[in-house]
Amino acid sequence: MKVTVFGAGYVGLVQGAVLADVGHDVVCVDVDAAKIAALQAGHVPIHEPGLEPLVRANQAAGRLRFTASAAEGVAHGELLFLAVGTPPGEDGSADLQHVLAVARTIAAHMNAPRLIVNKSTVPVGTADKVTQAVREGLAARGARIAFEVVSNPEFLKEGAAVADCLRPDRIVVGTSSAQAEQQLRALYAPFNRNHDRMVVMDVRSAELTKYAANAMLAAKISFINEIAGLAERLGADIEAVRRGIGSDPRIGYHFIYPGAGYGGSCFPKDVKALIRTAQDAGYTPHVLQAVQQRNDAQRRVLFERIAAHYGGADQLTGKVIALWGLAFKPETDDMREAPSRALMEWLWQAGARVQAHDPAAMDEARRLYPEPLRGHPPGLTLCDSPLAALQGADVLAIVTEWKVFRVPDFARIAALLKDRAVFDGRNLYEPQQAARHGLTYVSIGRAAVRAASGERFREPARQPKEG
Repeated sequence: MKVTVFGAGYVGLVQGAVLADVGHDVVCVDVDAAKIAALQAGHVPIHEPGLEPLVRANQAAGRLRFTASAAEGVAHGELLFLAVGTPPGEDGSADLQHVLAVARTIAAHMNAPRLIVNKSTVPVGTADKVTQAVREGLAARGARIAFEVVSNPEFLKEGAAVADCLRPDRIVVGTSSAQAEQQLRALYAPFNRNHDRMVVMDVRSAELTKYAANAMLAAKISFINEIAGLAERLGADIEAVRRGIGSDPRIGYHFIYPGAGYGGSCFPKDVKALIRTAQDAGYTPHVLQAVQQRNDAQRRVLFERIAAHYGGADQLTGKVIALWGLAFKPETDDMREAPSRALMEWLWQAGARVQAHDPAAMDEARRLYPEPLRGHPPGLTLCDSPLAALQGADVLAIVTEWKVFRVPDFARIAALLKDRAVFDGRNLYEPQQAARHGLTYVSIGRAAVRAASGERFREPARQPKEG
């Protein structure tokens, strides 16, 4: 089938490459001419396992092409995918300007019936807005051309997006049109052979399904972080608790790892957008608000523990903090809403410097923090290896659970750190193992361990402030 994908970003590029890989004829359109030129040259601008060879192979086979010409894209595709960004507005709502701009572009160039497939994460009712934008565009031309707008949200995990796209858990389709459903069944037939993965529903339910899925996963993360805070105060070990509850198949082990809070391009944005959608509908989303509040507080936990180690944030001036992990999760270079960025900002505000390493996100960090800003302040040195980040550092903070960090040389860490303390925001290590090497070890939801004796201790519970 002839497919055009508008938006050659994370979702659009993965979806386009995978559709091409099963034999469809795919054109990806993007307004960023530099990105298109790079893709045409075989350079993939994002870090995603398996994506670059997939793109290059299908380019070589002639099934995947890239263009900045919207007219070319509309003329090519019988199915037109919208996979453009929906960044959060100041009030938390999803900004639909890019989605609606593509809709108007389609209307301006469409000369034959088209199926418009909304892949972007959008609020309930967006398909109606896209339909109206296309109708108005066609009317302005005096054209009467049939089209349908369907919802087909993506459920990709960064770091495993190619695998998720090749072997989807479900393919959600929102439409009331039998013809549109059949077109999408034909498109996705190569992914639907083992059993029927398509879940067909009305458009608004499909739009809400995407937000509800992400909000549910975010809720699990905030829940386990809430219990982690309680475990610390009760002398329990959150890792034991996690295994205990995860063994219940009704709960499962996924997304119940305590840590430094969730980040990335989806969860923070989508939870805020769903809260705003509820408020606009006259409904108070108490649980969603609590999920966001818990995450906002969790993102500050690691900074507060580093500050407490030195007797307060005012004692951090001149300290050098080694930071392992910049991406919001492993196997990606995405630093959008990453906990590392929040931690660095607070450390800089307190007068500390940061020496950071990440296996994939170094170029992204250089883009976000250009050379003139990496002096002092803010004070950021990007290091070529984990050990290089420890050179001259006072303590180590771990924010991303990359595999390369999981089995470190503890003796070397202890030898390099001036103050021999590790603040682990992902619970990568056994506390006693770190203590045996002379390290003070502070993690999430577990009693900290002092370096000198291996003695476990609990930080005192904070007293509520007056007023």
